[in-house]
Amino acid sequence: MLHWSCIFLALSIRSTLAATIVGNLTLLSYNVAGLPELLSSGDPSVDTPLISPRLKPYNIINVQEDFNYHAELYASDSHAYRTATSGGAAIGSGLNTLSDFPFIDFDRVKWSDCNLNGGDCLTPKGFTFMRVRVSDGAWLDVYNLHTDAGDEAGDIAARAKNLAQVSAYMATWSIGMPAIVMGDTNSRYTRDSDALHTFLSSTGTTDLWIADIRAGVYPASGAAALVCDFPFAAGTTQAQMMACEVVDKMFLRASPALAFPATTIANPNDAFVNSTGAPLSDHYPLTSTVSWKLSSAIRLADPIGGPHGAHFNDVPALLSGSTIPKLTSITIRGGNRVDGVSYTTVSGTASTTTTHGGTGGTAYTLAIASGERVTSVYACTGKYSDTTRVFYLQVTTNQGRTLSAGKTTSDCTTATVPTDAGSPGAWGLVAFWGRDGDEIDRIAPIWGASY
Repeated sequence: MLHWSCIFLALSIRSTLAATIVGNLTLLSYNVAGLPELLSSGDPSVDTPLISPRLKPYNIINVQEDFNYHAELYASDSHAYRTATSGGAAIGSGLNTLSDFPFIDFDRVKWSDCNLNGGDCLTPKGFTFMRVRVSDGAWLDVYNLHTDAGDEAGDIAARAKNLAQVSAYMATWSIGMPAIVMGDTNSRYTRDSDALHTFLSSTGTTDLWIADIRAGVYPASGAAALVCDFPFAAGTTQAQMMACEVVDKMFLRASPALAFPATTIANPNDAFVNSTGAPLSDHYPLTSTVSWKLSSAIRLADPIGGPHGAHFNDVPALLSGSTIPKLTSITIRGGNRVDGVSYTTVSGTASTTTTHGGTGGTAYTLAIASGERVTSVYACTGKYSDTTRVFYLQVTTNQGRTLSAGKTTSDCTTATVPTDAGSPGAWGLVAFWGRDGDEIDRIAPIWGASY
C-alpha cells in the first residue's frame, strides 16, 4: 500500500484539474472463504487463484475471510490501491479492500464483543475504514465488516453489538460524509431485525437490497428465512437469485456534497464459478453499480496534512438552516505552524462562529466585505514532533486580499473554487473539513455556491 504522503502528493497534483460532476461506481463485496484448507468449507487453494483475475471489473472491492491465501488473491489483480494483509487465520481480521481510487485514513478495528461458542473469538474479526477519493470533490467513506456468526442468542447479541460499534465509529469519523458499508453481516432481517433496523436508523444508511429489489419492504421479523439455494441450479435467473436474502449486505448513505441518484444491486454468481459451474466460495458475491453526482451547492476540496487529531467536517452544521451561509470573517492563528482557524458565517439573520485547533500563536483576522468571497486556499504541511501538521495557511479573495499565518514549507498546494457553475450563486469558501487537536493537523476548504 502507498504511504499516505505519496497519496497526498497525487491529490495535490490533481487538485488543479476540473471536476468530473457525475460518474458510476462499481462495487463488489465477497467473502472469499480463505480459511486454511482443513477449516474451509470450500477449496481455497484451487479457487482463490480463479477469483483473483475476476476482480478486475469492479472499482472498489471489499473481501472477507482473506486469510491464508492472500497472495493468491492479489496475484492476478491489477487494482492500483490495495490494503496489506493483517495476517492469516488467528492473526488477522481477513478484511481487505482493493480500489481503483486512492484512499487515506485506513483503520482496522477489532470487535469489542464476540460469542465464545464458535471460532469468532479465535481471530481478531472486526471492521475497516478508509476515505476514498473517487474524483475531484467526490470523497466517500468505505467500511468493510465481518460480524459474529451463528444463530444462538449469544451470537445474535454479539452481532447487534458489532453493528452498534460500527455505528458509533461512523458517528465520530464519518460525520458529514457519504458512506458505503458492505461486507458479511451474518445477519438476516427475519432473525436480526432489531439490530439491522437500529443500524440503518442510527447511520442514516439504506440497504440496497431492500431499496432496489424489495421496493422498500423488509422481511418480517420472526418469519421463515428467505434462504438461497447453494449452489444455484443451472438456469437460475438473476431475479430468482436476488429474491432470497443473503447475509452479505450493502448499505449506502449520501451527503449534501455527494448524491447517489441511481443504484443497482445484483448477485454476479455466474462470473464466480469454476469450469463445472461450482461457486468459488461458500458465499455468493454481491455487486452494485452506484451512480454519483457532485452537488452544485456544496463541494469538498482535497485536504492537506497528516492522519492525526480528531476528524471534523462542518457540512452538518453548515446546512442546519435552509440556505447555505456566507463567510463574513476568518481568523487564522499561527506562529511556526498553524495553531487554529476560526470563521464566522451568516445565514439569513443568524450568525455562527466555528473554531478548529488550539489557541496558540498570533491571531490574524480578515473581515469579508460585501461582494467579496474567498476563492483560493494555499496550505503547506510539514513534520513536527514526528507528526504531520499544517504549517502555513493563506486565503485569497476575489478582490485580491489575503490573510495568512504560519511558515511556508516545500510541500504546499493551492485549492481553488470549482470551475463548474454553482447554484444558487457563485462559489466561495464557507467552511472547512480536516483533523485537529491543539493545532491544525489537516485542512481543506468547503466551497459553497452562496455568493
